[in-house]
Amino acid sequence: MEHHQVAVYLAAMGAGALLGWAAPGLGPGLAHAINPVLGALLFVTFLQVPAAELARSLRDGRFLSAAAVVNFGVVPLVVAAVFPLLPDDRAVRLGVLLVLLCPCVDYVIVFCGLAGGSARRLLAATPVLLVAQMVLLPGFLYLFMGPELSDVVEAGPFAEAFLFLIVVPLLLAWALQAWAARRPTGRRVSGAATTTMVPLMAATLFTVVASQVPGIGGSLAYVAAVVPFYALFLVVMAFAGKAVARLFRLGPPAGRAIVFTGATRNSLVVLPLALALPDSLAVAAVVVVAQTLVEVLGMVAYVRLVPRLVPDPS
Repeated sequence: MEHHQVAVYLAAMGAGALLGWAAPGLGPGLAHAINPVLGALLFVTFLQVPAAELARSLRDGRFLSAAAVVNFGVVPLVVAAVFPLLPDDRAVRLGVLLVLLCPCVDYVIVFCGLAGGSARRLLAATPVLLVAQMVLLPGFLYLFMGPELSDVVEAGPFAEAFLFLIVVPLLLAWALQAWAARRPTGRRVSGAATTTMVPLMAATLFTVVASQVPGIGGSLAYVAAVVPFYALFLVVMAFAGKAVARLFRLGPPAGRAIVFTGATRNSLVVLPLALALPDSLAVAAVVVVAQTLVEVLGMVAYVRLVPRLVPDPS
């Protein structure tokens, strides 16, 4: 499966889209399954990052600075450049801002690792990125849309995501690492768990796509309006991330990680914010979902293309 992982992921997304279209009533139930599946995937990812390496990464000020610059300096400038071109609809614009201004802290780690990027550095950066987006997002919304919408951000979804997608899987992974270091049974369990990476990624993509496709069925006009901007964002941020990595003189694994963190967005965490908006702004949730689907396809392409964009030294 590892040798054919891209094909596996595309097949999983295709099957998810087909199920979501054929049985839209399953969407809400599948949406509740996203976090458990994603948590399992991240547990396996964290299992491959020794605790000592993570501690060293936390002291990597140059990488953390580059991640902050690309996410909270470059990304807002890119969004500002395309913002006037977005449809003149307040809900659509709010949805685009919510999703594009928040860096991903979950499956980006997995995709980065698949592309040969430094997953451990991204893992160490997740608390910084999550707290920073919570603090900065209200200010960004104020700058782009005025004071009446700057208070839509709530800390609850961010805190819940950090606990159940980062803290709990990480602690479980460290516990298994400690067991594996002392007992042969622990080593066998750890080895078996690491072989589930590709199936869990496929299950995550299947669940995300199948659960979100029903939500866009009645709002195709809005989806069609924003999809080109999301695709353009992925293209621009690939080269912007590479430029930031060069600016901070990062090696290929760290440079690839910067490309991934700049391009991937926190759609699974901000979606509850969008769903909680008043009915007059309900379209924002559809706009966030559309970004998820575009990004998932983009990440499959990134796994193949980013190693060529940021190659190993010859």
